[in-house]
Amino acid sequence: MGTVKFFRHSTKLSRYYIPTEFVILAAIEFLVLIFSLYLALEVRFWNNDWHTDFGSFMPKALVYAIVMQLSLLAFGLYQRQTGRFINMLVLRIASGLLLGLIPLGVSFYFLPSFFLGRGVLFLAVLFSFLFIAIVRLFFRKVVKEQSMWTRVLVLGAGEKAGLIREAVKKGEIRGLNIVMCIPLPGDKDTSDKETIRSLEKPLVKYVEDLDIDEIVIAVDDRRSRGFPTKELIDCKMSGVNIVDLVTFFERRAGKIRLDMLNPSWLYLSEGFQMGTLRRIGKRVFDISVVMLLLPVALPFAILVSVAIFVESKGRGGVLYSQIRVKQDGLPFKIYKFRSMVTNAEKDGVPQWASKNDSRITRVGKIIRKGRLDELPQLFNVLNGDMSFVGPRPERPEFVEKLAKAVPYYEERHRVKPGLTGWAQVCYSYGDTVGDSIEKLQYDLYYVKNYSMLLDMLILLQTAEVVMLGKGAQ
Repeated sequence: MGTVKFFRHSTKLSRYYIPTEFVILAAIEFLVLIFSLYLALEVRFWNNDWHTDFGSFMPKALVYAIVMQLSLLAFGLYQRQTGRFINMLVLRIASGLLLGLIPLGVSFYFLPSFFLGRGVLFLAVLFSFLFIAIVRLFFRKVVKEQSMWTRVLVLGAGEKAGLIREAVKKGEIRGLNIVMCIPLPGDKDTSDKETIRSLEKPLVKYVEDLDIDEIVIAVDDRRSRGFPTKELIDCKMSGVNIVDLVTFFERRAGKIRLDMLNPSWLYLSEGFQMGTLRRIGKRVFDISVVMLLLPVALPFAILVSVAIFVESKGRGGVLYSQIRVKQDGLPFKIYKFRSMVTNAEKDGVPQWASKNDSRITRVGKIIRKGRLDELPQLFNVLNGDMSFVGPRPERPEFVEKLAKAVPYYEERHRVKPGLTGWAQVCYSYGDTVGDSIEKLQYDLYYVKNYSMLLDMLILLQTAEVVMLGKGAQ
């Protein structure tokens, strides 16, 4: 049972929680990638009376494994929903490994000492694909076992407890086994009757008997009599993780639920730290990423410019600018390639772009799919108005409207807006107030949990969003 409980926990990396099974999976696949390269060498030179010098070849193997694993990460191979369909899983593995050949080729050019021959590289990718596919099929079978899921006891059986069940049914939260809900005074009894039990013995006994990993406090009225404060302390001292409902959704769903949020949670919880060193580090990171992308982005920018110019027959600009809101609520001018007809807002009323928007040109549809219309924003990142990663900037007219309708909306302006962000990789394009509320929940998660690691994860997942055209309008 100890091994199973180890799998059922999450690993905390700089306030970003990753299921432990994915950490273990990543470690196994890293070793598989190294093994695949060594096996490729042995097979390639089988008849040449040649043996691999294990130690001297290790730097090349490490570079190969690191680049390929980052590429797999970019294709979403370490997300829970990825393994739902075998055909898509196999396609992502193949696409991730093939994409990894591009940065590998670049590294060979700048660092010739890491060069690998085409024959060895082809065999290494082939072996990597076969072995990782086998590991993944085994992994799918293991994680389907409910014994590997986090076993949760929900303290409460009313409306708030029902939110957890709803999230599990929607697939918003995965890998969770709600063992039981315990009703308390003040709860509206709305959850599944099969899991509800009255508190007939000490809470810690339920935890021990049912092998509980986590207790979630989801009481409709915590001020009511009968709240088991002392028993929760006993459970905590026994090593059981206890979280409130907002923190539970933050860790499990990667967002901060506004319908559960109260001001005290914001000022008492960890996070929301952006000191001088973090700002400097983020600025250096932004400039470095832009400098690395410029050689790749420039040819695309030229092609897009020519395409827009030809389609519009020279009428209207290739670029257009628009006023958006940046950090501290200040206005700034954002730049984009023009993807709509000229005078798209002739009546002067700002409008969100919608699905099948008639104002979008033929070239505009193509460049929006690949987010190429946003390439000029690299200039906004360089001049400091934007960061590479952060909440997407909105127009002042929309900000004013949303700030009145959505609580805590202006908190997203605590950091610089970004060219990409956590909301962009987790949620599709939105053109309604409801969509803005949903995206704000992800933006608040980012503002609270910002770290360089989270920025790098977002950048890698953005590659998947761009390549698969997710969420573009």
